[in-house]
Amino acid sequence: MKLTEHFNDFLRDTVDLNTTRLQTLEKNSNAIKTFLLGSKWEPTIRDFDRQGSWAHGTIIRPVDQGEFDADLLVLVDPVEGWSAADYIRTLVATFRSSGVYRDNVKGWPYCATITYANDAVVDVAPLVIGREITGCPEVCNRSADRFERSEPAAYTAWLIEKNGYSGANSFRKVTRLIKYLRDIKTRFVCPSVLLTTLLAQQIDEADKGSSAFADVPTALQTVLCRLDNWLQARPDKPSVCNPFLSDGDDAEDFAIEWTQDQYANFRASINRYRGWIDEAIVTADRDASIRAWRRLFGDEFAGSITLDEGTGRFALADPAGSGRNLLQDLVDLVVTFGRAAIPVNFRRVVHMHRPTWTDRRDPDLEVVVGATLKGGSKSMYAVVVGSGDPLAPGQKIWFHALRSSGDPIGSEYEVHWRITNTGDVPSPRGDYYPSELGYERAETLAWRGVHLAEAFVVRRSDSSLAAISEPFYVVITG
Repeated sequence: MKLTEHFNDFLRDTVDLNTTRLQTLEKNSNAIKTFLLGSKWEPTIRDFDRQGSWAHGTIIRPVDQGEFDADLLVLVDPVEGWSAADYIRTLVATFRSSGVYRDNVKGWPYCATITYANDAVVDVAPLVIGREITGCPEVCNRSADRFERSEPAAYTAWLIEKNGYSGANSFRKVTRLIKYLRDIKTRFVCPSVLLTTLLAQQIDEADKGSSAFADVPTALQTVLCRLDNWLQARPDKPSVCNPFLSDGDDAEDFAIEWTQDQYANFRASINRYRGWIDEAIVTADRDASIRAWRRLFGDEFAGSITLDEGTGRFALADPAGSGRNLLQDLVDLVVTFGRAAIPVNFRRVVHMHRPTWTDRRDPDLEVVVGATLKGGSKSMYAVVVGSGDPLAPGQKIWFHALRSSGDPIGSEYEVHWRITNTGDVPSPRGDYYPSELGYERAETLAWRGVHLAEAFVVRRSDSSLAAISEPFYVVITG
């Protein structure tokens, strides 16, 4: 279920920065402006401008209840003879000359930071206009003592345009939700400007008035689905540039400091969370859907609702309102509607065998399952397939288990595979099988149905269960 009303409450009460703190930020930034305009700082100040999530409308409440970050640009004329480092050094010195800011200012490579304890951190950054080219804006890198091209106003205008295409402020709301998910889960690293750019790239003018952005949960599903598809097509870390600085020596690549491992972990995380969103939306029982959304966003989601701790009921929603008997053939549903048609409760199949290992799961060990066709992962002819992809019978599929970061699981563990079949099969399977090569297992695609493969990670030292992967769904269409 979409639970749209609960999303509205969740954004207002948990995710969005509350109005009082925004008003305090405005008051503090006005005080900074007044101070600098009346100070003896040498550059001529043209104007001030918001930057970052404050300007973009994507600022969120800190999940640890601490300070939030806001950026304030100071647009200045160039000072003859000054290097880039001079602008930062003298700005910090100017703040330190004040009794108001002396004890809460600190210098950084691009800015002076003012900290308001338990409230906000305001980064004040000089933006030099027209130093060499008329109207050209440059930020100051104190560490490297160099000027760097920047287009903050154009970038902000681009995000505002994307938000307009999405309608009803949907892009901003989705971005806040994904930033909140990043901060509460702490499972992936992605700077806000990089994350915001990746999300914005998934929206274009054709989306204006589209049903794909009809409400917040639908917009969230749409954007995450598109982002996941984009990421899965790119196993190697891509460049993600400022659309107004994408070529030549001035190119601003927001992903430049992302490592390949961090990218792989982000890619796996988005794929996992996309599946959770699909499951939450397709679940027709209210309580089961709330549980599914809480799996993603925590217990604050629909926090006013107390759930029965029983197993809950199950019903399969009709994603397109076709009125068909949707339980008659799940394979057809997945082919038509995608992985979203697989209900969250489908993973609990009656003939599944329960694990017999002592359960000592490590919360920091997340394991994901991937798969290839034709020859296994080490074959040059291997074809990567995703969970829920429709597959023809008669092929061989190789499953492999990795940490969610993309790293190997480690020699201190062994992996067992629970293979579960459904549909019209001659004999039900739901038992455990050892890995055949490292942490891999091969199966033959034979019987029509939606089948499941799960990796169970067991410590070699004491045969205890350390982790369980999410199910990998194998959809055989023949």
